[in-house]
Amino acid sequence: MTNPPPAPVNFIRHIIDADLTAGRVQSVVTRFPPEPNGYLHFGHAKSICLNFGLARDYQGRCHLRLDDTNPTREEQEYVDAIEAAVKWLGFDWGAHHYFASDYFEQLYEFAEALIQDGHAYVDSQSAEDIRTHRGTLTAAGKNSPFRDRSAQENLSLFRDMRAGKFPDGSHVLRAKIDMASPNMNLRDPVLYRIRHAEHHRTGKQWCIYPLYDYAHPLSDAIEQITHSICTLEFEDHRPLYDWLLEKVAASGKLNPQALPHQFEFARLNLTYVVLSKRKLVDLIEAKAVNGWDDPRMPTLMAARRRGYTPEGFRRFAEMIGVSKSDGWIDYSVLEECMRDHLNDTALRRIAVIDPVKLVLENVPEGHEEECFAPNHPQQPDLGKRAIPFSRELWIERDDFQETPVKGFFRLSPGAQVRLRYAYVIECTGFEKTADGEVTEIRAKIFPDSKSGTPGADQYKVKGNIHWVSKAHAYIGPLRMFDRLFAHPTPGARREGDAPELERNFLDDLNPNSLTEIQAAMEPSLKDAKPEDRFQFERHGYFVADLKDSSAGAPVFNRTVTLKDSWK
Repeated sequence: MTNPPPAPVNFIRHIIDADLTAGRVQSVVTRFPPEPNGYLHFGHAKSICLNFGLARDYQGRCHLRLDDTNPTREEQEYVDAIEAAVKWLGFDWGAHHYFASDYFEQLYEFAEALIQDGHAYVDSQSAEDIRTHRGTLTAAGKNSPFRDRSAQENLSLFRDMRAGKFPDGSHVLRAKIDMASPNMNLRDPVLYRIRHAEHHRTGKQWCIYPLYDYAHPLSDAIEQITHSICTLEFEDHRPLYDWLLEKVAASGKLNPQALPHQFEFARLNLTYVVLSKRKLVDLIEAKAVNGWDDPRMPTLMAARRRGYTPEGFRRFAEMIGVSKSDGWIDYSVLEECMRDHLNDTALRRIAVIDPVKLVLENVPEGHEEECFAPNHPQQPDLGKRAIPFSRELWIERDDFQETPVKGFFRLSPGAQVRLRYAYVIECTGFEKTADGEVTEIRAKIFPDSKSGTPGADQYKVKGNIHWVSKAHAYIGPLRMFDRLFAHPTPGARREGDAPELERNFLDDLNPNSLTEIQAAMEPSLKDAKPEDRFQFERHGYFVADLKDSSAGAPVFNRTVTLKDSWK
C-alpha cells in the first residue's frame, strides 16, 4: 500500500499546528455553516473541502450546521439540497448535523444576559431611522434615543417581543457597543428582529429571530468549534464575533477558556460565472436558466447533472489552495480538473453528432457482424465491447469533403480511410441535393482489412473515422453546453466604458450556452443509467442526465470537451 500524498500546506494548517503544539486546543473541530436559502455553489465546494478536509487530516470532526435564522427566505428544499451536495462531494458529518434553530432557546437566554449586563437594548426606531443614524465610513453614527433605557425596561420589552405583542418592525434588539466606531459592524448592530413568519423547523413557536452575526459566533461556542473558518468578507465582522463571545462568557453563560476563534481565507473568484446567491436568484427569475440545478448554473447540484465529479472538485480545491489574498481563477482550471479525472474513469463510446449516411456497396443487404472496441484504451482489464456493423452506417458529415483541402486525410472521392475498429473503405461516389448538401456517401470495403484480423496491417491509410450502424443506432438527444456568460467577469466595467454606464451582469449572458442536437450513438448507450459517464470519441465527456433520463431513453449532457477548446 502506498502512502497517501502529503496534505497541502497553507496558513490555516500552520495556525492549527501551532494551536495543537501549544495546547490551546486538544482536537480540531470545524464547521460548514450555510444558510438554507438557496443551493450550494462552486465557492461552497472550496469551503466544504477545506473544513471537512482539515477535520479529516487532523482526526477531528466537522459539523454541518444550517444557519436557519431567517424564516422568510429558507425552505426545506434548500436544506435537502445542501445535505445532498455535501454528501455528493464525499464528506460525512456523522452525528454532528445541527441547525441554528436547535439553539433558539439558548440564544434567547444569552440575549437576556446581555440586556441584564447593560450590553444590549431594545430600539424602537424605524428601520429607516436606524439606517440613517448609523452614519457613514467618514461620519460617526448617532445614538438611538432609546439607547439609555433601563435594563429592566429593555428586558420587559424583549420578553413582550417574544410573546408576540408587537408587529414586525416595531422593535429590534441591538448590541450596545460604540456608534462612533470606525468599524460599521460595531455601531450597535441589530441582534434580534420581529418576524411573524412560520419557520420550516420550529413552526410558529417563535416570532423573534436572531440575525446571523449574533447566532453564528454563539452557535460556534455552543458546539465547541475550535477553528471557525470563513471567507475574507467576514474579516470586518470578527471584532463583533469576539465581542459577543466575550460578553456572554463574562455573564457566566459560556466557558471563557473554550471560546472559538475566527479565521478568514480568500473566497473563490472564478471567471465566466457568478457566485452570489442574489445573482443566482436573478438568473432564475429572469428565466435565463431552468432553475437551481440547470447544468449551466454554478451550483453543485447543477454540476452533478452536468457530469462534473466530486473527485474533480476535490482536485480543484487542492490545486487552487488556500490564501489570504483575493485572486481570479480561470474557469479552464476547473474544467481541466474534471477532464483529468474523467479521462481515467470514463468508458469510451461512439456517437455521431452530425450524421450523414454511408452505404457500403459490396456489403450485402441485411448483413450484420460484430466489431470490437476497447472500453478504455489505457485500461485493458476493462475488456472490449461488441459494436454491430452493417451495410448502412452513420458517419460524421465533416469526415467527408467532395473536394478535399490540403491536409484532409478523411473521406473524399477515391480516398481510402479506415472505419475505426472495422474495415478500410474507399469512397466510390456520393449524392447531394440541388443546393449542395451531401445526403449519401457510397464506398466499398476491403474484406481482408478488418481490424484485429491477420493481414489487416497491410493496409496503410492516414485517415481513421468513427461510425455507428444505421440499423442499430440509438438516436437520442445530446445537450452541448457552453459557458453561461460570454465575458470572464460578468457585469464588470470594461475599458472605455463611459463613467455613467452601469453594466447589468445579465447583459453578458452567452446566447449559445445550450444547443440540443439529435445524435446517432452506438446501441449500448440506450441502456445508460442516470449519471453513467462516457467519453464520446472525438467529442468530449458526456453524462446521462440525472433528472431527464428515463429507462431506454437517456439524455446526454456534454460535461467538458476533450481539451480546452472554448474561445
